[in-house]
Amino acid sequence: MKYIIIFFISITYGFAQNLDYNTKKGFAAEGYDVVAYFNNEALEGSKKFTTKFDRINYKFNSQKNLDAFEKNPKAFIPQYGGYCAYAVAKSSKKVSINPETFEIRDGKLYLFYNSWGNNTLEKWKKENVKGLQEKGDLNWEAVKFD
Repeated sequence: MKYIIIFFISITYGFAQNLDYNTKKGFAAEGYDVVAYFNNEALEGSKKFTTKFDRINYKFNSQKNLDAFEKNPKAFIPQYGGYCAYAVAKSSKKVSINPETFEIRDGKLYLFYNSWGNNTLEKWKKENVKGLQEKGDLNWEAVKFD
């Protein structure tokens, strides 16, 4: 009986998948403070204020923001694992972001690619945002463990 339980536990953990987060530079949001975004600020975090949640490292600009995150981390985690929201919605692709290009919508943080004249936040806003959110949510379900 003991071996059967061990077998089932090992099978369960063997098949358990981890959500894919964009952790470029070793941190969520490339080391930017995910709480600061909710104050409409894109601020780089400091190594003095760090924490880990769901295996992912986060940096904050202040102890106050770190404390806010630790009280309710799920409220501040970027949508779609921190990948470009537009790319996930339009093509189910996991694309890196520019951490200074973001939007807070419906109480959620969305990050976007912005380089070489391609600002996907501008495209996001010009199109049907609600439709993109719905499509992004569906697409993320399909690719979040890849």
